[in-house]
Amino acid sequence: MFDVTMPQLGESVSEGTITKWLVKEGDVVQKDQPLLEVATDKADSELPAPTAGRIAKVLVNVGDVVLVGAVLCQLEEGSFAQPEKAPAAAPAPAAAPAAASAGRSASGEALATPAARREALESNVNLSSVQGSGERGRIGKDDVVRAAGAAQAPAPAAAPTPAAAPAPPAAPAAARPAAQIAQLVNSGGGFVPPIPGVGYGAFKVPAYRPHDGDQVVPFTRRRRITADHMTYSKFASPHVVTVAEVDLHKAAKLREANKDRYKKEGLGLTMLAFVVTATAKALRETPSINARVLEDSFVIFKDINIGVAVDSPDGLVVPVVRRADELGVRGIVRTVDELAKRARVGKITMDDLSGATFSVTNPGIKGNLFGGAIINQPNVGILRMGEIQKRVVVVEGPDGEDQMVIHPVMYMALSYDHRIVDGVAANSFLWRVTELLEKAEFEV
Repeated sequence: MFDVTMPQLGESVSEGTITKWLVKEGDVVQKDQPLLEVATDKADSELPAPTAGRIAKVLVNVGDVVLVGAVLCQLEEGSFAQPEKAPAAAPAPAAAPAAASAGRSASGEALATPAARREALESNVNLSSVQGSGERGRIGKDDVVRAAGAAQAPAPAAAPTPAAAPAPPAAPAAARPAAQIAQLVNSGGGFVPPIPGVGYGAFKVPAYRPHDGDQVVPFTRRRRITADHMTYSKFASPHVVTVAEVDLHKAAKLREANKDRYKKEGLGLTMLAFVVTATAKALRETPSINARVLEDSFVIFKDINIGVAVDSPDGLVVPVVRRADELGVRGIVRTVDELAKRARVGKITMDDLSGATFSVTNPGIKGNLFGGAIINQPNVGILRMGEIQKRVVVVEGPDGEDQMVIHPVMYMALSYDHRIVDGVAANSFLWRVTELLEKAEFEV
């Protein structure tokens, strides 16, 4: 009997949602035949059969959230004749994955909702001792409240002992051991950042009170994970933002001279392509920006893989332009165009979204002046393009005298992780991107 398990579907992905079974118990399948469809926060994927055989048992339902490594179904290996008539309906899937993995995350920590983790921090409750009542043993806020109430229940009265010393007061949240706080914070599914000088749980958001006309919009799976990712990034990475003003006069002229030629080939020559090209070159010259932080070290990547934020029906996704420094403008235009088209029709894959070493985001024609983007973990930098506007700038005229002219200008904001990126490196990188764009010596 062969166990088909949930694979690791990309960086930082620890679980997936079963969206569709393509086979039933008793079906004979061939190696690499799609068995089911799985959705993660990044993309939807079909999982193929790792070997030929017959589906002996289906272990998870459509809609189940399944951890990486959990058993999805069992295959009876061997050669089987295809049955003349398939079963009328899919058999009822068995209960959840093995009990050993129930109630635990991929890292072995307790599964709990963000509200439960906040409550645990405020109530000083160890989540590993709480019995979850949710799906797969997931701990909810009510479970933590019950556990906290049980721990605080008065013990049976005992005869007073004259020599007994008074019990020390409970340690405040800020005085908890760092290891305990780190365990609660980093165990996945949400966390509570500290308030400087006060500690955890000192501030509570007032309860929401419904009013006529209010619209409560439930989080989608992707929005929930995105929210968690963004909050984690702001907590884990000390963000610093630096801004550069870029005169795009030469780049705009180069684009105007070539955009019709690109259009005839079905491609759009945009300013984004020039920015990604300049970014890739600057990253090669400033490798400390093309990096990620590890446990007690950091790694500088050899390849330059730039994630480019694009819109999709399910929200923002960041497909990756691999080895961008080797492509040139034409290669980047073609790659970004293909990735954006697949994202818009929901055909983006996990491979398309994995492995970025740096990110560029373009808020579009209504992007406003500039803004500091949140770093896309585990990168240490993200470059945000601003709105292109015509402005009066001062340039040196043919006679060496300064003169005022009207040029298209854009502000670019670099957000970087100050844990490993120093200001000198960050400013040198952004200065180089600016220089490359202003010279516009690109081969198109």
